[in-house]
Amino acid sequence: MAAEGELAATSSLSTTRVFKKASPNGKITTYLGRRDFIDYGSNIDPVDGVVLIDPEYLKDRKVYANILAAFRYGREDLDVLGLTFRKDLFGTTVQVYPPVSENERPLTQLQTRLMKKLGSNAYPFYFEIPQDAPSSVTLQPAPEETGKVTHVLLSKPCGVDYELKTYVGDTDQEKAHKRNSVRLAIRKLTYAADESAPQPRAEVSKDFVMSSGKLRAEASLDKEKYYHGENISVNLTIDNNSGKKVRKVHISGECSSLLIWCRLCSCFGSLISVHSQLSSL
Repeated sequence: MAAEGELAATSSLSTTRVFKKASPNGKITTYLGRRDFIDYGSNIDPVDGVVLIDPEYLKDRKVYANILAAFRYGREDLDVLGLTFRKDLFGTTVQVYPPVSENERPLTQLQTRLMKKLGSNAYPFYFEIPQDAPSSVTLQPAPEETGKVTHVLLSKPCGVDYELKTYVGDTDQEKAHKRNSVRLAIRKLTYAADESAPQPRAEVSKDFVMSSGKLRAEASLDKEKYYHGENISVNLTIDNNSGKKVRKVHISGECSSLLIWCRLCSCFGSLISVHSQLSSL
Protein backbone atom coordinates (compact mmCIF):
# COMPACT_ATOMS: atom_id res chain seq x y z
CA MET A 1 0.00 0.00 0.00
CA ALA A 2 1.21 3.50 -0.77
CA ALA A 3 0.38 4.74 2.72
CA GLU A 4 2.84 2.33 4.31
CA GLY A 5 5.98 3.59 2.58
CA GLU A 6 8.55 5.98 4.01
CA LEU A 7 7.33 8.46 1.45
CA ALA A 8 4.08 7.56 -0.24
CA ALA A 9 4.42 9.34 -3.56
CA THR A 10 5.48 12.43 -5.38
CA SER A 11 3.13 14.38 -7.58
CA SER A 12 3.45 17.40 -9.85
CA LEU A 13 1.45 20.55 -9.13
CA SER A 14 2.18 22.90 -12.06
CA THR A 15 5.99 23.16 -11.78
CA THR A 16 6.16 22.40 -8.04
CA ARG A 17 7.24 19.02 -6.73
CA VAL A 18 5.02 17.87 -3.88
CA PHE A 19 5.58 15.00 -1.43
CA LYS A 20 2.39 13.19 -0.43
CA LYS A 21 1.63 10.53 2.14
CA ALA A 22 -1.74 9.17 3.34
CA SER A 23 -2.69 7.41 6.55
CA PRO A 24 -3.37 3.64 6.33
CA ASN A 25 -7.14 4.23 6.46
CA GLY A 26 -6.89 7.01 3.86
CA LYS A 27 -8.77 9.55 6.00
CA ILE A 28 -5.97 12.15 6.23
CA THR A 29 -3.25 12.95 3.70
CA THR A 30 -0.20 15.14 4.28
CA TYR A 31 1.41 17.25 1.56
CA LEU A 32 4.91 18.79 1.76
CA GLY A 33 6.84 20.78 -0.79
CA ARG A 34 10.22 19.46 0.41
CA ARG A 35 11.84 17.23 3.01
CA ASP A 36 15.09 19.16 3.49
CA PHE A 37 14.97 22.47 5.37
CA ILE A 38 18.09 24.62 5.29
CA ASP A 39 19.62 26.60 8.16
CA TYR A 40 21.31 29.66 6.62
CA GLY A 41 22.61 30.98 9.94
CA SER A 42 20.34 34.04 10.00
CA ASN A 43 17.13 32.13 9.24
CA ILE A 44 15.78 28.61 8.76
CA ASP A 45 13.36 27.44 6.08
CA PRO A 46 9.86 27.10 7.60
CA VAL A 47 8.08 23.75 7.55
CA ASP A 48 4.87 24.47 5.65
CA GLY A 49 2.36 22.02 4.24
CA VAL A 50 -1.28 21.03 3.94
CA VAL A 51 -3.40 18.24 5.43
CA LEU A 52 -6.39 16.90 3.44
CA ILE A 53 -9.04 15.50 5.78
CA ASP A 54 -12.33 13.60 5.67
CA PRO A 55 -14.77 15.64 7.86
CA GLU A 56 -17.29 12.79 8.09
CA TYR A 57 -14.66 10.51 9.61
CA LEU A 58 -13.44 13.08 12.13
CA LYS A 59 -16.86 14.02 13.59
CA ASP A 60 -15.94 15.96 16.77
CA ARG A 61 -12.27 15.00 16.78
CA LYS A 62 -9.35 17.22 15.81
CA VAL A 63 -6.27 16.98 13.59
CA TYR A 64 -2.82 17.91 14.91
CA ALA A 65 0.61 18.31 13.37
CA ASN A 66 3.76 17.63 15.37
CA ILE A 67 7.50 17.95 14.77
CA LEU A 68 9.92 16.00 16.95
CA ALA A 69 13.72 16.08 16.89
CA ALA A 70 15.47 13.30 18.79
CA PHE A 71 18.98 12.00 19.35
CA ARG A 72 19.16 8.23 18.95
CA TYR A 73 22.24 6.52 20.39
CA GLY A 74 20.96 2.94 20.34
CA ARG A 75 18.19 0.79 18.93
CA GLU A 76 14.81 2.44 19.46
CA ASP A 77 13.07 -0.71 20.70
CA LEU A 78 15.91 -1.67 23.05
CA ASP A 79 14.91 -1.34 26.69
CA VAL A 80 17.27 -2.54 29.41
CA LEU A 81 16.04 -2.05 32.98
CA GLY A 82 13.97 0.94 31.93
CA LEU A 83 16.86 2.58 30.07
CA THR A 84 16.03 3.88 26.61
CA PHE A 85 18.61 4.93 24.05
CA ARG A 86 16.74 7.95 22.69
CA LYS A 87 16.68 11.56 23.87
CA ASP A 88 14.03 14.05 22.68
CA LEU A 89 15.67 17.39 21.87
CA PHE A 90 12.88 19.53 20.45
CA GLY A 91 9.16 19.10 19.88
CA THR A 92 6.13 21.24 19.10
CA THR A 93 2.49 20.61 18.19
CA VAL A 94 -0.11 22.75 16.41
CA GLN A 95 -3.83 22.19 15.84
CA VAL A 96 -4.61 21.96 12.15
CA TYR A 97 -8.38 21.22 12.26
CA PRO A 98 -10.53 22.92 13.26
CA PRO A 99 -8.39 26.04 12.61
CA VAL A 100 -7.36 28.08 15.65
CA SER A 101 -7.32 31.87 15.28
CA GLU A 102 -3.96 32.34 17.08
CA ASN A 103 -2.30 29.93 14.63
CA GLU A 104 -3.53 31.78 11.54
CA ARG A 105 -0.89 33.36 9.35
CA PRO A 106 -0.54 34.34 5.68
CA LEU A 107 -0.44 31.30 3.41
CA THR A 108 2.78 30.45 1.63
CA GLN A 109 2.78 30.11 -2.14
CA LEU A 110 2.85 26.32 -1.85
CA GLN A 111 -0.11 26.25 0.55
CA THR A 112 -2.16 28.59 -1.66
CA ARG A 113 -1.68 26.41 -4.71
CA LEU A 114 -2.31 23.17 -2.83
CA MET A 115 -5.51 24.39 -1.18
CA LYS A 116 -6.81 25.68 -4.50
CA LYS A 117 -6.12 22.27 -6.04
CA LEU A 118 -7.37 20.08 -3.16
CA GLY A 119 -10.52 21.99 -2.22
CA SER A 120 -12.25 23.08 0.98
CA ASN A 121 -11.17 20.05 3.06
CA ALA A 122 -7.47 21.02 2.90
CA TYR A 123 -6.02 22.86 5.90
CA PRO A 124 -2.53 24.42 6.24
CA PHE A 125 0.09 24.00 8.97
CA TYR A 126 3.26 25.98 9.61
CA PHE A 127 6.28 25.42 11.87
CA GLU A 128 9.37 27.50 12.60
CA ILE A 129 12.37 25.44 13.74
CA PRO A 130 14.31 27.18 16.57
CA GLN A 131 17.75 28.53 15.78
CA ASP A 132 19.34 26.39 18.51
CA ALA A 133 17.80 23.15 17.24
CA PRO A 134 20.51 20.70 16.07
CA SER A 135 20.94 19.72 12.45
CA SER A 136 20.22 16.23 11.20
CA VAL A 137 23.25 13.97 11.71
CA THR A 138 23.80 10.28 10.99
CA LEU A 139 26.64 8.58 12.88
CA GLN A 140 27.75 5.44 11.06
CA PRO A 141 29.61 2.78 13.09
CA ALA A 142 33.25 2.32 12.17
CA PRO A 143 34.16 -0.90 10.29
CA GLU A 144 36.01 -2.28 13.32
CA GLU A 145 32.96 -1.81 15.58
CA THR A 146 31.53 -5.21 14.83
CA GLY A 147 31.54 -6.68 18.34
CA LYS A 148 28.50 -8.28 19.87
CA VAL A 149 27.66 -5.39 22.20
CA THR A 150 28.23 -2.78 19.51
CA HIS A 151 26.10 -4.73 17.05
CA VAL A 152 23.18 -4.75 19.49
CA LEU A 153 23.42 -1.08 20.39
CA LEU A 154 24.20 0.19 16.91
CA SER A 155 21.96 -2.04 14.78
CA LYS A 156 20.59 1.19 13.26
CA PRO A 157 22.58 4.34 12.50
CA CYS A 158 22.66 6.72 15.43
CA GLY A 159 22.30 10.48 15.26
CA VAL A 160 19.77 13.31 15.23
CA ASP A 161 16.59 12.80 13.23
CA TYR A 162 13.44 14.84 12.63
CA GLU A 163 9.93 13.51 12.14
CA LEU A 164 6.75 15.30 11.04
CA LYS A 165 3.59 13.62 12.27
CA THR A 166 -0.06 14.46 11.54
CA TYR A 167 -2.71 12.56 13.49
CA VAL A 168 -6.34 12.50 14.63
CA GLY A 169 -7.20 12.88 18.32
CA ASP A 170 -9.38 14.55 20.90
CA THR A 171 -6.42 16.40 22.43
CA ASP A 172 -2.82 17.07 21.40
CA GLN A 173 -1.61 14.82 24.24
CA GLU A 174 -3.49 11.80 22.93
CA LYS A 175 -1.35 8.97 21.59
CA ALA A 176 -1.47 8.79 17.81
CA HIS A 177 -2.89 5.59 16.31
CA LYS A 178 -1.17 4.10 13.30
CA ARG A 179 -4.37 3.75 11.29
CA ASN A 180 -5.19 7.49 11.28
CA SER A 181 -1.76 9.12 11.44
CA VAL A 182 0.95 10.05 8.95
CA ARG A 183 4.68 10.11 9.70
CA LEU A 184 7.25 11.73 7.42
CA ALA A 185 11.01 11.86 7.94
CA ILE A 186 12.44 15.33 7.29
CA ARG A 187 15.91 16.82 7.68
CA LYS A 188 17.34 20.10 8.99
CA LEU A 189 20.54 20.85 7.10
CA THR A 190 23.14 23.57 7.59
CA TYR A 191 24.24 25.65 4.62
CA ALA A 192 28.01 26.01 4.43
CA ALA A 193 29.05 28.85 2.14
CA ASP A 194 32.16 28.26 0.07
CA GLU A 195 34.24 31.10 1.54
CA SER A 196 37.97 31.57 1.23
CA ALA A 197 39.89 30.64 4.36
CA PRO A 198 43.49 29.81 5.27
CA GLN A 199 44.56 26.26 4.48
CA PRO A 200 44.52 24.03 7.57
CA ARG A 201 48.08 23.26 8.56
CA ALA A 202 49.80 21.39 11.40
CA GLU A 203 53.45 20.79 12.22
CA VAL A 204 55.21 18.45 14.63
CA SER A 205 58.86 17.77 15.42
CA LYS A 206 60.57 14.98 17.35
CA ASP A 207 63.96 14.52 18.98
CA PHE A 208 65.62 11.12 19.25
CA VAL A 209 67.92 9.86 21.99
CA MET A 210 71.47 9.15 20.82
CA SER A 211 70.81 10.97 17.54
CA SER A 212 71.49 14.55 16.59
CA GLY A 213 69.03 16.62 14.64
CA LYS A 214 65.23 16.54 14.53
CA LEU A 215 62.55 14.92 12.46
CA ARG A 216 59.98 17.49 11.35
CA ALA A 217 56.67 16.70 9.64
CA GLU A 218 54.16 19.19 8.25
CA ALA A 219 50.68 18.32 6.94
CA SER A 220 48.26 20.62 5.17
CA LEU A 221 44.90 20.40 3.36
CA ASP A 222 43.81 22.07 0.14
CA LYS A 223 40.88 23.83 1.82
CA GLU A 224 38.97 24.10 5.08
CA LYS A 225 35.50 22.79 4.08
CA TYR A 226 34.69 19.57 2.29
CA TYR A 227 31.32 18.32 1.10
CA HIS A 228 30.01 14.76 1.14
CA GLY A 229 31.63 12.66 -1.55
CA GLU A 230 34.67 14.91 -2.01
CA ASN A 231 38.18 13.51 -1.79
CA ILE A 232 40.40 14.97 0.94
CA SER A 233 43.95 15.53 -0.29
CA VAL A 234 46.66 15.71 2.37
CA ASN A 235 49.95 17.41 1.52
CA LEU A 236 52.76 15.98 3.65
CA THR A 237 56.28 17.39 3.96
CA ILE A 238 58.94 15.53 5.93
CA ASP A 239 62.26 17.16 6.86
CA ASN A 240 64.52 14.51 8.38
CA ASN A 241 67.70 15.96 9.88
CA SER A 242 68.16 13.05 12.27
CA GLY A 243 69.99 9.78 11.79
CA LYS A 244 66.78 7.77 11.80
CA LYS A 245 65.08 6.40 8.69
CA VAL A 246 61.41 7.07 7.96
CA ARG A 247 59.98 3.76 6.79
CA LYS A 248 56.22 4.24 7.06
CA VAL A 249 53.76 7.13 7.26
CA HIS A 250 50.24 6.56 8.61
CA ILE A 251 47.47 9.09 7.87
CA SER A 252 44.05 8.82 9.54
CA GLY A 253 41.00 11.04 9.79
CA GLU A 254 38.53 11.51 12.63
CA CYS A 255 35.03 12.96 12.43
CA SER A 256 33.45 14.15 15.68
CA SER A 257 30.01 15.63 16.43
CA LEU A 258 29.17 17.89 19.36
CA LEU A 259 25.57 17.55 20.55
CA ILE A 260 24.18 19.84 23.27
CA TRP A 261 21.23 18.31 25.07
CA CYS A 262 20.12 21.35 27.08
CA ARG A 263 19.96 25.12 26.78
CA LEU A 264 22.88 27.07 28.21
CA CYS A 265 20.64 29.12 30.48
CA SER A 266 19.29 25.99 32.16
CA CYS A 267 22.78 24.55 32.68
CA PHE A 268 24.21 27.75 34.17
CA GLY A 269 21.18 28.16 36.41
CA SER A 270 21.60 24.73 37.95
CA LEU A 271 25.37 25.19 38.37
CA ILE A 272 24.90 28.48 40.23
CA SER A 273 22.42 26.94 42.64
CA VAL A 274 24.76 24.00 43.38
CA HIS A 275 27.76 26.26 44.06
CA SER A 276 25.73 28.52 46.31
CA GLN A 277 24.71 25.54 48.46
CA LEU A 278 28.29 24.31 48.69
CA SER A 279 29.63 27.74 49.70
CA SER A 280 27.12 27.96 52.55
CA LEU A 281 28.35 24.77 54.21
